Amino acid sequence: MANVTNTLAKSFKALHTPHYPLIFTNIYDAVSARAVASLPGAKAIATASYAVAEAAGLKDDTLTRAVNVAAAKNIASAIKEFGKPLSVDFQDGYGDQLEEGITELVEAGVVGVNLEDYNGSAKILYSISEATDRIKRVLSTASKLGVPDFVVNARCDTLVQGGALEEVIERGRAYLAAGATTVFVWGGSSRGVSRNEVVDLVKAFDGRLNVLLNLSGGLTVKELAAIGVARVSIGPTLQIGAMAKLQKDAEGILSS
Repeated sequence: MANVTNTLAKSFKALHTPHYPLIFTNIYDAVSARAVASLPGAKAIATASYAVAEAAGLKDDTLTRAVNVAAAKNIASAIKEFGKPLSVDFQDGYGDQLEEGITELVEAGVVGVNLEDYNGSAKILYSISEATDRIKRVLSTASKLGVPDFVVNARCDTLVQGGALEEVIERGRAYLAAGATTVFVWGGSSRGVSRNEVVDLVKAFDGRLNVLLNLSGGLTVKELAAIGVARVSIGPTLQIGAMAKLQKDAEGILSS
């Protein structure tokens, strides 16, 4: 089982190629996962913790490890027949529960995680040394379980917390040196990440950058590819759109 999982992890890691970005239309439950996994264009599947929390009747900052892992297990089981890699948005790793949580995910067949450098409980950024240590702990845990090619997409929240790009670059380089495959730089829903910042980050990280796609006037996938980005995601966008459509359809039925 470990050999099969690591083969999937290795193929997943290889999909992170600058100028040919891996595109995620992030999902949140078994049904949405199957819908996306059935598409030939979906090379891999990834969850968005905000959407997973909403589907469970929670908010992103109250999503527990147990609920997140349970959702991951359901999704992994639902898409198993498609043989596609699954990455889970694991927030900040849930403090001291990090190793236990990663073990549960690997045993479920998950081959990658998003790992934030913002401590959700203390409401502060982890120090660079703490954040890099947590990346190493994830990879060490996965390796001990037979998955040395486990993928960490290290999220950097410096910009959304009001920090400077210089710190983002310092942190990102440290995360990559610690074994992360890519760095996800999030600027928040209001600030975002500018084109010039994307260009600077691609240069600093040798293209190993994950960018959140802004469908309302932001850089297109083609533009991000031309700059050299390796990974593109959309967060809870699909869920928000799906729920708006559901509500509109329900309203039409009820009003008739």
